[in-house]
Amino acid sequence: MENRIHLNKNLSLSRIIHGYWRLRDWNLSDQELLKLIEQVLELGITSFDHADIYGNYTCEEFFGRALALMPELREQMQLISKCGIRLSTDFNPELDVKIYEYSTEYIIKQAEASLKNLGTDRLDLLLLHRPAPFFNPEEVAKAFDHLKQSGKVVNFGVSNFTPMQFDSLQSYLDMPLATNQVELSVACLEHWENENIEFFQKHKIKPMAWSPLAGGKIFKPESQREYRLHSVLKEVAAELGVEAIDQVMYAWLLKHPVGILPIVGSQHIDRIKSAVDALKIDLSLQQWYKIWIASKGEDLP
Repeated sequence: MENRIHLNKNLSLSRIIHGYWRLRDWNLSDQELLKLIEQVLELGITSFDHADIYGNYTCEEFFGRALALMPELREQMQLISKCGIRLSTDFNPELDVKIYEYSTEYIIKQAEASLKNLGTDRLDLLLLHRPAPFFNPEEVAKAFDHLKQSGKVVNFGVSNFTPMQFDSLQSYLDMPLATNQVELSVACLEHWENENIEFFQKHKIKPMAWSPLAGGKIFKPESQREYRLHSVLKEVAAELGVEAIDQVMYAWLLKHPVGILPIVGSQHIDRIKSAVDALKIDLSLQQWYKIWIASKGEDLP
């Protein structure tokens, strides 16, 4: 299986993406983080997923400090960020509750903050973090146009959008949205059920998958569904001759013809390598459906 996938003529991402949601919890020095970035690049992972809010607005700065130790690495990577969520924390003392904001000014402000914190002159991809009940697509279009024309952002997309939400925003834009980052795993079939997968295929959109290992809950099953999945994943792993069920979970996503790009959010290089090794695994159609049936808890109709 190819280690890269083209989202459009301007953007090619590694099939496995490294995510930095928990970077603040990793307690790495700048030098240790730089070493991890180098190891990830050596594995062929060139795409790095961030968001302005990660680590209460600190993770991008941590990454930028490490990258500043070897700035030439920037040309080997694609930097992805997200904006739109405003947390009710000490970073936003004026807020009593978390809100979503997609005004033109706020999107531009947050994109520029990400550029500063990451220590780069451009984002390869900027995503709107979540759909919002209060949303003006004209404001978003103005922000995207400004960021595109200024060269600060090369490509744009969304995260957690439904087909209608994606289509609605797309109708206001002059450039095609590059992707939709959604939760996909053997335990999260939501986007098969809400017709997002068919929407992606219709429009040739390659989705990014957050939480591709279902938050780790299948490794220590508690519910009947988790026990079913764990048992079948172990069975399929034995059939394939692989030791870890995480590789089967990644391979299940990678097998699908829609072209899913899993995000691996670990600091442990062996776990990251395990995801890359899943690119070599080719599940049979029967194995893929065994896992689907275990997740659904019923045979196909």
